[in-house]
Amino acid sequence: MKKSSFVTMLLGTISGVLFALGMCMALIPEWDAFQPGIIFGCLGLILGLITIAIWRKMGHKQPIQISGKDVLTMIVGVFGVLALGVGMCFCMVWGKMVTGIAIGLIGIVILLSLISLVKGIKD
Repeated sequence: MKKSSFVTMLLGTISGVLFALGMCMALIPEWDAFQPGIIFGCLGLILGLITIAIWRKMGHKQPIQISGKDVLTMIVGVFGVLALGVGMCFCMVWGKMVTGIAIGLIGIVILLSLISLVKGIKD
């Protein structure tokens, strides 16, 4: 195993555990640890971003260049996932099945539009 792969695996595992633990702390009311959970979750996210930077540097790769298309792709993805999640909440939490299915389908269509946004449409 290459050194860069080992370091990436180790840091990725630690960041994933921190993020998962933080989300559990924040979202399970019985634990009564919302603020520490947010801190742990943010530390996990930050360590994950640092892991990506370290992995790219150890692999002698260029830094990631973010373009306007990349930002648009991320925004469309976030809106699609949020619409799908809100639709699921309408169905399962609030008991409004028809509204939830409609919102969820809109989210699925938005997520499907990512394929043409990322890959493009060719003849």
